[in-house]
Amino acid sequence: MKQDIFQAIADPTRRAILTLIALRALTPNAMAENFDMSRQAVSKHIKVLHECDLIRPEQSGREIYYHFNAKKMQEFDIWVAQFRKNWETQFNQLDKVLSTIKNQGK
Repeated sequence: MKQDIFQAIADPTRRAILTLIALRALTPNAMAENFDMSRQAVSKHIKVLHECDLIRPEQSGREIYYHFNAKKMQEFDIWVAQFRKNWETQFNQLDKVLSTIKNQGK
């Protein structure tokens, strides 16, 4: 069953794993060293990330290295982009209001 990207990134441990492997590919054991949990618990998080294609495995000898799949994150970025323009407009309006209040106080 395919996992939903939004459910996958909702978990702080999975976000931390993505941050780690965005810098360089890691084995599950190398990932587990960064967390206060068992290797099996980290493997469950890896499975979810792999099922939604946020990471991809690559066999290298006896080891499996997991790589970050930046293209899959575009799906999330596209979803957020629909809100970004609205946020920017609202922040700009707030800046103007705050600037006006600050100038009136002088």
